[in-house]
Amino acid sequence: MNSMEQIIRRSQVVGLLALDGSTATALGTVEEIWVDPTGRVCYFTSQQGYTPLEQISLIGPDALLTYSTVFATPLTPISSLYRRTVRIGNREVGWIEDFLFDWETGAIAAYILGGSIAEPWGGRAVLLPEDVEAIDVDAVVVKEDAPQRLKSEAEGLKNFWSEKSRQVKQLIQRMGDRLKALVGPQDPPEVVRVKVKQVRDELAKGGKFDLSLLDEAAEFLQHKWETWQHRLSRAAQRMQAALQAAWEKLTE
Repeated sequence: MNSMEQIIRRSQVVGLLALDGSTATALGTVEEIWVDPTGRVCYFTSQQGYTPLEQISLIGPDALLTYSTVFATPLTPISSLYRRTVRIGNREVGWIEDFLFDWETGAIAAYILGGSIAEPWGGRAVLLPEDVEAIDVDAVVVKEDAPQRLKSEAEGLKNFWSEKSRQVKQLIQRMGDRLKALVGPQDPPEVVRVKVKQVRDELAKGGKFDLSLLDEAAEFLQHKWETWQHRLSRAAQRMQAALQAAWEKLTE
């Protein structure tokens, strides 16, 4: 399961200003997102070169921040997934129009396809990673019956953080901060559901928030709470790894 706020579209990252978060030095505009031979995101490029994914500390609506300024020469073959051909067997059925990925782990969360395979869904359809058979340099090969499980963009991506409105994101953040004090690491899902409803009802009583937005935020948290708890430890591990990489670069 992926973290909530770490899932983002390639198209939301390309074009962002990249900054060294420790010095506020501009690294340039993000030009492309690169994947390794397994299809996992591993680098982004700016005008200054390749930056490893583990150096990313934050991706916001206007900028991408890194822990430090580290550029590296990729040690394994990398490639871009954007517009890569999609095949079923040997038949070309479309291409990758966009994709969502977890910028902490590099895992692809969903592919957005264009071409004939997506025509029944208005020209863009969502494919989940479990329907990918192989990722070749020139094509992504999907399962024979994958079209049966494709969804429209609106339906297939509705539970992803990157697709939520700013208002809902703010409510999720607010409710999540409150829940951290109420939910213990060993609490079972049924307890989490009760606590989420408690926080939702507290905010509803004030009359300041749209009830439909509160319901959407509550539903999201009920499904994703476990990953929210894991986020802090993962962030600490990433910072340690990024600082170690920066130190190794300095002492080469």
